[in-house]
Amino acid sequence: MDSTLISTRPDEGTLSLSRARRAALGSFAGAVVDWYDFLLYGITAALVFNREFFPQVSPAMGTLAAFATFGVGFLFRPLGGVIFGHFGDRLGRKRMLMLTVWMMGIATALIGILPSFSTIGWWAPILLVTLRAIQGFAVGGEWGGAALLSVESAPKNKKSLLQ
Repeated sequence: MDSTLISTRPDEGTLSLSRARRAALGSFAGAVVDWYDFLLYGITAALVFNREFFPQVSPAMGTLAAFATFGVGFLFRPLGGVIFGHFGDRLGRKRMLMLTVWMMGIATALIGILPSFSTIGWWAPILLVTLRAIQGFAVGGEWGGAALLSVESAPKNKKSLLQ
């Protein structure tokens, strides 16, 4: 009498490939959402923020100030990458990645409901710059963490595709 053992568990290669696909897709989705947010912010800075957050200055200076708030996000990215990279190595990349996603989402939502200059005065541009700094800080950590997590999750024969 022959007995055959049937396993319902996929082999390790399938598990690794599935995990790698999920990690790569998650990394890609996060990057798309982040860059979409930056695109929307850039358009809004050009068309709306000069009037809503900087009405006390000339229209040209208001537009320059609005674009300066856009640039603040890029200035804080390296700092976010260094700090979240350090803590990602110590506490786990997935944990830090989730923290950066939450930070980005909360800062984006708060920018969406931020009152204008006519409502809260100079606090409006101050809060806008602060929230943009938080967004840049979070994206700096998210970008490196997501890319590294994708590469680390990939099977050995697929790692070069993700680098």
